[in-house]
Amino acid sequence: MTNNQKGGHHKPPTDQLTWHALGDSVGLALYYSTTIKAKEGILCGEERRSSYQSCFVMMSSSETETDHDVCAACGITSQDDNIKLKTCSGCKLVKYCGTNCQREHRPKHKLACKKRVAELRDELLLKKPESTHLGDCPICFIPLPLERETKCMLMSCCSKLICKACCYTNRNREMDDGVQHKCPFCRKPEPKHQAEADQNRMRRIEKNDPDAICEMGTRCYAVEDYAGAIEYFTKATALGSAQAHYQLSTMYNYGTGVEKDRKKEVFHLEEATLKGHPKARHNLACDEHDHGSFDKAIKHFIIAAGQGYEGSLELLKEFYQEGKIRKEVLASALRAYQAAVDATKSRQRQAIEGDLMHRAMLAELVQISPNRE
Repeated sequence: MTNNQKGGHHKPPTDQLTWHALGDSVGLALYYSTTIKAKEGILCGEERRSSYQSCFVMMSSSETETDHDVCAACGITSQDDNIKLKTCSGCKLVKYCGTNCQREHRPKHKLACKKRVAELRDELLLKKPESTHLGDCPICFIPLPLERETKCMLMSCCSKLICKACCYTNRNREMDDGVQHKCPFCRKPEPKHQAEADQNRMRRIEKNDPDAICEMGTRCYAVEDYAGAIEYFTKATALGSAQAHYQLSTMYNYGTGVEKDRKKEVFHLEEATLKGHPKARHNLACDEHDHGSFDKAIKHFIIAAGQGYEGSLELLKEFYQEGKIRKEVLASALRAYQAAVDATKSRQRQAIEGDLMHRAMLAELVQISPNRE
């Protein structure tokens, strides 16, 4: 009987790190049982290999490297054979001594690998991001509000998204000093007309600025140039734009300019969610809810509410009224939502918003007031 038939390559692990690597008690029991049978010659060849494969599928992955790494296909260990094993890039659960073993083992490992990849994906998706996809204002370093269209300005010269409070404060200072109006961030002179602003934007697009490219896609979408919008959005997603991923998800959802495709819609929603887009997370939660994953949907709604998205908070209120979630869950979401909203506020922003609201009311009164002699 050869050494391989006796199972000489499979020494029962004794150190604490390897016990942690095996983790699952069922996988651990099967590992020892297989090792004993291999030593006694009861298991050999394909039976031994199949039994070890079942053991490795049950074992949990470990963040700590050990000296008892084993190839899931042939059973060769890195310790005894001085071979560097490579971890499966998908599930991170099993290791292989080479591409031949990985290719041979693929049919047996495919289902377990896909299941683990989905679990890892869900872990990433359900992890609360540090900030929203908008980030902080580059001038005052306060988180930008989600009301981008009404409370922020995208500068054509540098494609920086700046809160209106900083923009108007900078403009008021320049008016008081009698100097030329410039961008608050890059200090380039403001464009005198729309054509100059478009030229600035095209320069940013030529430099592969994702925000400028996404903005151009939005403009194409507004004039129903859907082919151009998809081209710009796709290019922006390759450069990491969360907003472009979100825009593509809506196009695939409604079939605007493209055929409806739920698989692509969910993909772009997930990518935008991973980059901190709260509305994309909200839509992803709605999709999970519609397809029966209520618990996962609630987790997404809670995270989106914690990012300051009001739509998710309103749905959580409805779920509470229907008795689907506990009072403690709603209370926690309310506190997180309020904290996120308060983080975007400052005295300067509140003063500017009050001033702008006052001007808007005066303009409305002028329009509806009767003509006077």
